Amino acid sequence: MELHICHLYPDILNLYGDRGNIFTMKRRLEARRIGVQIDECSIGQPLDIDKYDLFFIGGGQDFEQEVLLRDLAGSKGRDIRTAVEDEKVFLAICGGYQMLGQYYKTWDGSQMDFIGAINVHTIGAKERMIGNYMFRTTPESSGSVIVGFENHSGKTYLGEDVAPLGMVLKGFGNNGEDHTEGARCKNVFATYSHGPLLPKNPALCDFILQTALERKYDTCEPLGPLDDTLENSAHDYMEHRLMHG
Repeated sequence: MELHICHLYPDILNLYGDRGNIFTMKRRLEARRIGVQIDECSIGQPLDIDKYDLFFIGGGQDFEQEVLLRDLAGSKGRDIRTAVEDEKVFLAICGGYQMLGQYYKTWDGSQMDFIGAINVHTIGAKERMIGNYMFRTTPESSGSVIVGFENHSGKTYLGEDVAPLGMVLKGFGNNGEDHTEGARCKNVFATYSHGPLLPKNPALCDFILQTALERKYDTCEPLGPLDDTLENSAHDYMEHRLMHG
């Protein structure tokens, strides 16, 4: 077995160590003797969606998102929408999450139209939502407690056909209003969680990898356990700090 992973815009979207998610997926696959190939695709480079099983998009600031708009307005945006509809697996963080949605409207009324791969939209606010936070994913997305770091001024709202990735336990999440965090639509896993997300949340990492393997191979044995002592210690420390600190 093997997975082909595409890292979209790695030179532009890499806030708060988001590239660490790629390293973590690679390490956890190789530890189980599952082949993994990782390619990078940035501005001006063609995207062969048929080649890949899993796509990763990191986070970026408003300026980086504006830089990408022209590239996404062409065939690459259509290709990404096609991959989402085909239920390819995506992990999208913060700015990458927002870019998969319909649009971002700033607090003063300017609007950036994105690719509309999932039915969410984002409204900018003057106050930032920032800090360590925690949420529990829905049973359809592993049912695990996730610890991470959020830093966004955009408030994201989910359309009726989009489920949250999870519900906030501590922090702000999508918008600081409805207690939702992230989005789960088809095989898109989208979240505001930097940190990076996956090293200290191995249960979610394995769930995403399992989803990609099952989509590719139809039937797939559950991933075997790894020694996650260090990962779980980091997770449990932050969970305790958020709940009791």
